[in-house]
Amino acid sequence: MGFADSLASNTPIAILQGKVDTPRRYGYDADGKKKRILLNAFDMNGIGHISAGQWQNPQDKSQTKNRLDYWIHLAKLLDDNGFNALFLADNFGSHDVYTGSHAPAIRAGSQWPLYDPFVIVSAMAAVTKSVAFGITACTTFEPPFILAKRFSTLDHVTNGRIAWNVVTSWSDNAARAMGLEKLPEHDSRYEMADEYLSLAYKSRRLWEGSWADDALIKDTNNHIYVDPTKVRKITHHGRFFKSVSAHQVDPSPQRTPVVFQAGMSPAGARFGAKHAECIFIGGLNPAIVQTKIQKTREIAAEQGRDPNDIKFFIQFTPILGATDEEAQAKLEHHRQFAIPEGGLALYAGTSGIDLSKFDWDEELPTELEDPRLKPFSPAQRERLVSRPPGYTSWTPRVLGQYQTIGGSGNFYVGSGKSIADKMEEWITQSDVDGFNIGHVAVPQAWEDVVEFLLPEMRERGWLGEFGDAKYPVTGGTARENLRGVKGSSRLKDTHPGAKFKYDVWDATKN
Repeated sequence: MGFADSLASNTPIAILQGKVDTPRRYGYDADGKKKRILLNAFDMNGIGHISAGQWQNPQDKSQTKNRLDYWIHLAKLLDDNGFNALFLADNFGSHDVYTGSHAPAIRAGSQWPLYDPFVIVSAMAAVTKSVAFGITACTTFEPPFILAKRFSTLDHVTNGRIAWNVVTSWSDNAARAMGLEKLPEHDSRYEMADEYLSLAYKSRRLWEGSWADDALIKDTNNHIYVDPTKVRKITHHGRFFKSVSAHQVDPSPQRTPVVFQAGMSPAGARFGAKHAECIFIGGLNPAIVQTKIQKTREIAAEQGRDPNDIKFFIQFTPILGATDEEAQAKLEHHRQFAIPEGGLALYAGTSGIDLSKFDWDEELPTELEDPRLKPFSPAQRERLVSRPPGYTSWTPRVLGQYQTIGGSGNFYVGSGKSIADKMEEWITQSDVDGFNIGHVAVPQAWEDVVEFLLPEMRERGWLGEFGDAKYPVTGGTARENLRGVKGSSRLKDTHPGAKFKYDVWDATKN
């Protein structure tokens, strides 16, 4: 049948002692059946998301992202072919670390210009039934009350197909754009985010605890639209945030959007284990990623959550063709339009590492003790000495070229069969539940996934079947489709936000 079946007897076992009732092979449910693998399209409302320079490619339509036609076409494509979600990244400010200027990023169109991801969702929801929309929003810059109102409104107009990718930001440039001198310290940002979700659990007290389920009565006889006795003000006076108000929006289909989180630092892992329903994880090695996933599941179990309730997604950029040779030719075509300087600008913006301090063809350090690494932090040093498998030369020029094809994530080239083999390695070796599928040229990347990859993955049994309970619930909410269970739109009782539900939470204790 496929790669995974041939390794069935050797597939790693997920054993979280005392935390999981039944040990299971990665990629398989406790009952021994293949789990349905979830696929998200990974995009950004702007130019040069993870592949700098492709706006020059005649096959790339990213220059039309400021028009609805692009997004409507993409949404229909994903919805018609069983994708779980469209995951929309976002950022604030420009990348200005490389050369100490934002000019290289702006010149190359490296995440520039960028448009608001929220405003395109309603149009996409109007032409689709099942695909969800995951939107990135930052807890460091925006008041919780405003964000809670926006997500509740979108949850209504999409019939519950909304997810929130919770980020704390990594960019001092973004902080300056918001009127701050620099970002708060790393772990402090996660403390802020924890309180944010507690006001977004108080935003979930706004989302979950402000309105009773039956507060909206629309009583024409007594001229009462909402029963005021069933709407309560939420009072929060915390370390970082203050708010006193009832939530302005009546209960939406999910109340709380599905919670995504990205970030695997110790503080990020603790935050994700507590709050996230989905975690977007990075890494080039399945074994290392598996260790991070297992540790996060263990932390979740220690907090009283079912560790298997968290779905892990890896960034994965396939370049596909009918044959391996055709896919390789497509890669060479794409490389003609890459702008390595734009790749280095993005790399510097996300890592804080300015490679303009090295000569263009200077071999980068391979040892942490290299004196050239003294100006960098320990995390930056580790990143600099790392390189993808197969690269014997690693210079700023080579790194910049590498960054222009799928960014810092995994990218693979081949036929549907070859790429499915690679996906199965990730599924069976790292315990991932799904893939955030990146792109080079858009929307060609996902059109190729539909044409070449989905038939192979479906034949191997990883995508479920229509009629299977694990297939997307047609017309269901984001949470129902994530779980494959009709009627599961609300937070699970083991999730920390559930304790703020209106009929559970004692508001007098605040």
